[in-house]
Amino acid sequence: MTSSPHTPHALLHLRAAGVSLVLDARHGALPSVIHWGAELVDLNGDDLAVLADAVEPVIGSNTPETPLRLAVLPEHHAGWSGRPGISGSFDGPGWSPRFVTTALTLDGAPVDGGRTADAGTVVVDAVDDSGRLALRLEIELTPQGLVRTRAEIANRHDAPYRLDDLSIALPIPAEASELLDFTGRHNGERMPQRSTLVDGVHLRENRRGRTAADSAFLLHAGTPGFDFAGGAVWAVHTAWSGNHRHYAERVFSGEQVLGGGEVLLPGEVALAPEESYRSPWVYFAFGTGLDALAHRFHAHLRARPDAPDSRRPVTLNVWEAVYFRHDADELIALAERAADLGVERFVLDDGWFGDRRHDRAGLGDWTVSADVWPDGLHPLIDRVHALGMQFGLWFEPEMVNLDSDLARRHPEWIMAARDDLPVESRFQHVLNLGIPGAYAHVRDQMLAILDEYRIDYIKWDHNRDLIEAGDRTRGGHAAVHAQTEAFYRLLGDLRRAHPSLEIETCSSGGGRVDLGVLEHTDRIWVSDNSDPHDRQGMLQWTLQLAPPEFLGAHIASPRSHTTGRHMDLAFRGGTAVFGHFGIEWNLAEATEADLAAVRGWIDFYAANRALLLAGDVVRVDTPDPRIVVRGVVAPDRSRAIFSAAVLDTVHPDPPARLRLRDLDPERRYRVTPVLLGTLPSGLIAPAWWGEASDAAAHAAQEYWDHAPRVDVTFPGAVFRGQVLHTVGVASPRVHPDQVVLYRVDALD
Repeated sequence: MTSSPHTPHALLHLRAAGVSLVLDARHGALPSVIHWGAELVDLNGDDLAVLADAVEPVIGSNTPETPLRLAVLPEHHAGWSGRPGISGSFDGPGWSPRFVTTALTLDGAPVDGGRTADAGTVVVDAVDDSGRLALRLEIELTPQGLVRTRAEIANRHDAPYRLDDLSIALPIPAEASELLDFTGRHNGERMPQRSTLVDGVHLRENRRGRTAADSAFLLHAGTPGFDFAGGAVWAVHTAWSGNHRHYAERVFSGEQVLGGGEVLLPGEVALAPEESYRSPWVYFAFGTGLDALAHRFHAHLRARPDAPDSRRPVTLNVWEAVYFRHDADELIALAERAADLGVERFVLDDGWFGDRRHDRAGLGDWTVSADVWPDGLHPLIDRVHALGMQFGLWFEPEMVNLDSDLARRHPEWIMAARDDLPVESRFQHVLNLGIPGAYAHVRDQMLAILDEYRIDYIKWDHNRDLIEAGDRTRGGHAAVHAQTEAFYRLLGDLRRAHPSLEIETCSSGGGRVDLGVLEHTDRIWVSDNSDPHDRQGMLQWTLQLAPPEFLGAHIASPRSHTTGRHMDLAFRGGTAVFGHFGIEWNLAEATEADLAAVRGWIDFYAANRALLLAGDVVRVDTPDPRIVVRGVVAPDRSRAIFSAAVLDTVHPDPPARLRLRDLDPERRYRVTPVLLGTLPSGLIAPAWWGEASDAAAHAAQEYWDHAPRVDVTFPGAVFRGQVLHTVGVASPRVHPDQVVLYRVDALD
């Protein structure tokens, strides 16, 4: 970090995609945000100065005589009584630094005075009043209207500086009084929860060493009752795959902020002279309705230079088909059946390496098992490629079983805070990738596999929390931060060596989903639970951050291996098709009718993936949470596909009207139900569906009728977009755990 003797005096207005960010960096102070929200009209320098003065708060009762100035890195010395942006000390002194800005640039050019500009990056360099700390702030307004910020602190003193916390915060207006964030568990990720923002701190800290199933994910604050379509909403997301925090805070004088950053364990970051620490990016989003925020994140991820596009291959993963029962002939036969159906990627899951015949041995020994694969993986991989499919392979690089060659050779590489090992989870421990030898071991063994075999795709798993994650070679020193950085570095090393390699982030399912890991990976395994009843909700809310082409969604076994529910194939297919579509099922056990239906879903996905995986996501607010309606709409509003899932017995009966949002209100659309395989159980079609190709389909399929009806079509009807949005149409009656898809095509 460099600085100049000049003290900037700047007011900046950045705008992009309907969002404005106005920064006050006058008088050498750290920048404060005087507006973040809906886009403002052109403001010249005088306008900005008037605005900055106009929002200065008056002096309150029993408050400091100097008006509070809340910086992006909130400062205690300015009178802020809430969470400070930086917490640390030089063994006691220097715990409340006062920073003075020494340089400010916009996209690399110095700025003084007032200025309005489009999306860009502001870099602020500052030093504290004692000259012992240097600070760099990066504040970017992206072309998609996201604000992302990070801070770097450097020790310019001759004594160590212990850093306890470095967090970024942006102000939100008083009307943002309702909160929405998430919790969850293994097999039940991203469950929404709402609360009211009151005086104090709503703090969500995660200390699991990974993003985790119960993370806040995104923390929203909005006007009361905000939903997918309406209400002003502000949100924060910490882009970090280790320990992290999200928080909302309101102090008694009325100021409110959203903030986030990394959670540092005791002693984890102690900066020696000239050392520095840089925080993760913290993202902030504003919009009208939750869909508007989601669209910003989707556009940001889609703008990544190497982002996956809509040509996502139909994927088959063999985990639920064979588990640890690896047999080359059986797997080749499964690959042949999959290819015949139209599968385009075949993934070999856990069990191919070392002594990994069960989950209690072998992790850490990334060499092909000669016992199970005497000819290596070549026979399977060669056959998969000969069938025209890509090949994928499962790894869990950060973990180790005690029953492994690696653990026996290097017990000191296992993370622990003391001589005793932490509590075991899933019969495994964490390998300390912060140790150079451990890192080189994993990297070199993985590269050896990737160099020998033609592997297109990695499913990267991470199946336990980091409990007492210490470096035993340093006396148990806390090491989650170093582990997270090593994980990112390893991803980068593999991608540089194999640029075309795709990587899926899996962590006990959806336990590592954040914008940090998504800078390096191409797919999210949303959950280990593929039961469509549960997946409907998990897909609905994972879409708040990532677009559908990132979300792995598979047709799993008829009887869920996770929940025990038995689900119709039409429900499984109609749920999975709204993500990166695949199969997690032993197709050798499928009937010919099942295989024909699976082929139908694959054909539907292949024919429509350019829309399903590249359109604008629309989630429709419904009067009953047991009805989940979502769709994807083409950017030109010429086409759309919607689904309406019924997850439980719904009252009233008949159900409420179906409303379809975000179509062109003036255009006329034909809406046609899509019925693949068997009809939804209990179907009573509304009159607007028209005459069925099988007249018997108008009658409900009663519980004593065990012959499901198949291959029935309805012509649908034509409506203006405004009618579909404002009035809606009658919904069919179906039994619980059924889904109906609709094609929507503009007639012009």
